[in-house]
Amino acid sequence: MMRLKTMTLKFIKNRITLALLISLVTVFFANAQEIIKDSVKTKTPTKTTQKRRIDGVIATVGDYVILDSDIDKSFLELSSQGNSVKDITRCQMLGKLLEDKLYAHQAIQDSIVVKDEEVKEKLNDQINYMVEQIGSMDKVVQYFKKNSEEEFKAELFDIIKMNKLGAEMQKKIVSGVEITPEETRTFFKNIPQNELPVFGAEMEVSQIVVNPKVTEEEKQRVITRLKEIKAEVLAGASFKTRAVIYTDDRASAPNGGFYKINRKTQFVKEFKDVAFSLGEGEISDPFETEFGYHIIMVEKIKGQEVELRHILMMPKVSDQALRDAKEKITLIKKRIEDKEITFADAARTMSDEKETKVNGGVLINPRTQDTHFELTKMDPTLYSQVSNLKENEVSVPIIDEDPKGGKKYKIIMVSNRINEHTADYGKDYTKIKELALKEKQIKAIGKWSDEKIKETYIKINGEYKDCEFTNNWVKK
Repeated sequence: MMRLKTMTLKFIKNRITLALLISLVTVFFANAQEIIKDSVKTKTPTKTTQKRRIDGVIATVGDYVILDSDIDKSFLELSSQGNSVKDITRCQMLGKLLEDKLYAHQAIQDSIVVKDEEVKEKLNDQINYMVEQIGSMDKVVQYFKKNSEEEFKAELFDIIKMNKLGAEMQKKIVSGVEITPEETRTFFKNIPQNELPVFGAEMEVSQIVVNPKVTEEEKQRVITRLKEIKAEVLAGASFKTRAVIYTDDRASAPNGGFYKINRKTQFVKEFKDVAFSLGEGEISDPFETEFGYHIIMVEKIKGQEVELRHILMMPKVSDQALRDAKEKITLIKKRIEDKEITFADAARTMSDEKETKVNGGVLINPRTQDTHFELTKMDPTLYSQVSNLKENEVSVPIIDEDPKGGKKYKIIMVSNRINEHTADYGKDYTKIKELALKEKQIKAIGKWSDEKIKETYIKINGEYKDCEFTNNWVKK
């Protein structure tokens, strides 16, 4: 990952806008608001004009209008996604909204469809966050100066749908953008020597996992309890209520175990096989996945989608099973240190972690999908476990509590350390290729925006005419 000082690169500085930051570039930069300050020069409306502001139409793009309150909603939405908004001005936010409206307007022209069910799901998430931040639904409605909860939800629904249309339009614009090795080489050669990106210190990490063994008696206890719950529901009890109380899937517990899935949804095969074998209103028998034992009740089948509720119960691990697991992994560690077996071979033959054992225990970085972990971006828990390890040193047995899989023991080894360094074409080809692709995508969107702005009706009203945007929204 590049450090912030590389944001001065000429191939990025003159093109990035707020919307692109959110949708394309934040994967490479840790602090979006610092880039924003360089990318859009603004004149912020004065405090006097802010006091007099009423919620009127401040801009029009095609068939879309932008209200002054839309800017406030956008600030809140960015905050709900974990982004800092303290350095973003109203002019900058308007620039983002103008881009969003342009994308959405063109998406409709191109017959791009966003399902209302997706919008409703996002709407509920946003409202829950707003209520949490402001205090109550009534206060949210009052904050945005709306006459009723229904009016507020209707407007927010339209905004979320517009954002989703815009996101799909951007995907379409860059869907055909690819980068060749020659383009990557040219991209790298054109970066001045004093502006080459600096990649932070990284390491490659491997691990071996031993899961405590669950007794057959404990498995049968869980299966029996799930059968009892199924019988209670068939007798008239609420599946939703029982999911809230009993499920070990904490992610779905607040929603009564609810999921909406299709064949491509990233659920384990066993779960999807059962879900798609049931009819509406049917409840499965208990079945096992790597996470534990489940029962599923299908509520609705809509074409290729299934709306369901499930209850997950994870068998409990005894103290003796934990002690046995620790003893086993301690012996594995000793064999590695005594040179009886390599760490990689021990992982392949003795680790209980399916995802890593085939690769000799090597962890994959979920952010980059490669084997390198940048220290400043590493998960804090993993960092604390490896930061003091020397290269090829095996850690002491570590007890790890996985919300999905329960308690387990593991040993970790740092197999390779890479110091902070200026980009090297041979060593950092993958990262350089990603940067070259992002630049090409940004150029593609920039070219598309320039063309569509010229042919789309756009009007900016009042004090916002004085804003200076990266894009030519005022068509000077």
